[in-house]
Order: sequence, then C-alpha cells, then structure tokens
Amino acid sequence: MAEQEKPKKEKTKGKAKGETEAQPKAAAKGKAKAEAKAEAKPAAEKIPARLWEYYRQECVPKMMQEFKYRSPMQVPRLQKIVINMGLGEAIQNIKLLESASQELATITGQKAVVTRARRSIAAFKLREGMPIGCMVTIRRDRMYHFFDKLVNVVLPRVRDFRGVSDKAFDGRGNYTLGIKEQIIFPEIDYDKIDKVKGMNISIITTAPTDEEGKYLLNLLGLPFRR
Repeated sequence: MAEQEKPKKEKTKGKAKGETEAQPKAAAKGKAKAEAKAEAKPAAEKIPARLWEYYRQECVPKMMQEFKYRSPMQVPRLQKIVINMGLGEAIQNIKLLESASQELATITGQKAVVTRARRSIAAFKLREGMPIGCMVTIRRDRMYHFFDKLVNVVLPRVRDFRGVSDKAFDGRGNYTLGIKEQIIFPEIDYDKIDKVKGMNISIITTAPTDEEGKYLLNLLGLPFRR
C-alpha cells in the first residue's frame, strides 16, 4: 500500500509546480495587455470649471461669514440647471421641434429630451402625448460652464440690459430666468435659424430660502436689477 501511494504524491507535486509556473506568466501577459491599452488610449485631461474653483475659494467663505454656517457642507450650491423650450407651433410643424432640439444641444453640449403633452386640450387641438417642446438638464462641470457663459457672455448681449429681476424666486432658493431670443447665445448662427425661439432657464440650488439663494447667485455673478 505504501508503494502505491508514492506515485500519487509525486503527481500532485508536479501538478502544483506547473500551476505556480503558469500563474506568473498569465499575470505578465495581463500586465502587458493593460500597458498596451493605456498607451493606445491616452487619458484625456479634465479641465475643471473656473466658476467651481471660484465658488470654493471665494463664495464659500463669504457665505459662511454672512449666514454663520458651522460647516462648509451647509453652504448652498448650484444643484442643476434646466433649460426648457416650449413650442406650441410644433403641433402643426414638427420641423420646428427638430431645429429646437439641435439648438439646445449646441448651446448646452448635451442632447435635448422631447417633452410631450400631459393632457388633451381641444381648444388648442392638443392631444395627450403629442410633442410640444424640448428640455435639457445639466449638472456638475457642464452646469458651471453654462452658468459662467450665461453670466459673462450671453446676458451682456441682450439689448438695453439692466439686470435680471429678483422677484423670480420660488420661495425655496430656486430662480427662473426667461430669455426671448436664442440668438443671444454665441453658438447659434443667425443665418441658419428658421424662427426666433424663447426659453426658460431654471437654476436649482440647495438654498433653503430665497435670501440665501439670491446671495449665492449674486456672488456667482448673476446681475440683479437695482
């Protein structure tokens, strides 16, 4: 019996030895493949939003001093921006909706979502589910880039601009701004538009009150009418 068991032990030892030799080879191959992929696809450098850096360095200390917050996490911040474009004429001309979606995507850098009617209205020949507009919701860096462009480039291009009204808050620190013409955005080519369209820009913040929301937007550069 002892003589029969010896060959079995030698076989198991040889098998274990083969597995240990194969493991480093497989690891080396996997490492080589990972390095080849990293060289083939260089990582794109992410550019932080200028307004986000300004908010952290300048706005947070000022708001903590003004409202006596105990922690920087209590300081209100921008949560998201919703750009909505309503097109009642799209009931009869669907091409207006396509051009509006393309313009919103050009302005924000994000694909627009088509909005549909929630209920039927016979007086307007509107049925439930019909497309009547488009909207885009942007967050994080894209949101800060858009707000920076809105404040420093777009609003100064409005004719006879004297500031935005401070009466458009909703009671919870959120602000809605109406724009009559999309041509004030530099990305829009005036010669290629089929119709002048307006839009609503809703700026959603984490501020619990309108006073804190207004102070935040004022620090970020939104010019309120005096």
